[in-house]
Amino acid sequence: MKLCPLIFFLLIFSGCDLNQSNSHTSKYNFPPRFPTPIYPKDNSPTPEKIALGEKLFFDTRLSKNQNISCASCHLPEFAFSDTTRFSTGTGGKIGFRNSPSIINVAYKNLFHKDGGVRTLELQVLSPIIDSLEMDGDFLVILDRLGKDELYVQMFKSAFDTLPSVYGITRAIASYERSLIYGSSAYDLYMDGVKEALTSSQISGMELFNSQKLGCRSCHIGVLFTDFSYQNIGLGHQPNDSGRARITYLPEDAGKFEVPSLRNVSITAPYMHDGSFETLEEVIKYLEKGGGNHPNKSKLILPFELSSTERNSLISFLESLTDEEFREN
Repeated sequence: MKLCPLIFFLLIFSGCDLNQSNSHTSKYNFPPRFPTPIYPKDNSPTPEKIALGEKLFFDTRLSKNQNISCASCHLPEFAFSDTTRFSTGTGGKIGFRNSPSIINVAYKNLFHKDGGVRTLELQVLSPIIDSLEMDGDFLVILDRLGKDELYVQMFKSAFDTLPSVYGITRAIASYERSLIYGSSAYDLYMDGVKEALTSSQISGMELFNSQKLGCRSCHIGVLFTDFSYQNIGLGHQPNDSGRARITYLPEDAGKFEVPSLRNVSITAPYMHDGSFETLEEVIKYLEKGGGNHPNKSKLILPFELSSTERNSLISFLESLTDEEFREN
């Protein structure tokens, strides 16, 4: 059974205020150079919400067969991404997109690789009720959680209610927004510790920033993404038209969100369909100017690298891995 109309109505209209707020954030520390995230007015972060969201994130009781959790497809040790091309759902069905990292998701305004979901709270619903993923029934889920005294206490503390759909979505979203990391070797270098990067990594950074490669046309800012939607020439996929699934515009076919490059060295496989296993494969694909899709971005132009330059570029990308979350 999917989310019934009554529950969906209550979820959407019982406090889903899209106005934004920065209240209750002064107690939280963010990495240097990172802006303060903008939180929804109805879901400012609190320690109680984050603790509840973390417990829910790792709880298999949210899935139909009680055998997978959110963390099953967003593995903490791999920057909360998956290591397989497509993740397997509770009933053994296979998804159709690669599971992305959710580190620093607090800075996103649209969700899914086609930008089809407008809030993180609503995005939380998607994997829980999707038949290819957790295939959950919220009436069953709430019954399970309501029988757990610890959950009853935690929902009471976080929302002053019994377990609810409203609380589940907002608690998990609060936990996911707390996953903010900026402690890579690159960050140390940018903060003045010049020995944090090797000479090869510095050479790779210079290449990355060069007009020759044009990486910074899309991979900009502290998160190394402008969150735009680009077509890099991957082959036509009739079952996944990307951004066009949302806009219904033919020119958006094959466009997907530009991913952040933070932690990219440990989030393989790459692309929305997991079609590349290594960073070297990705770079060589871009070196030849991508594929021949009719909607390919004009930003995707061929370039030439020596093997030394390519290795330096990969070495620089490896320097974007956050050490703090790996230690945790």
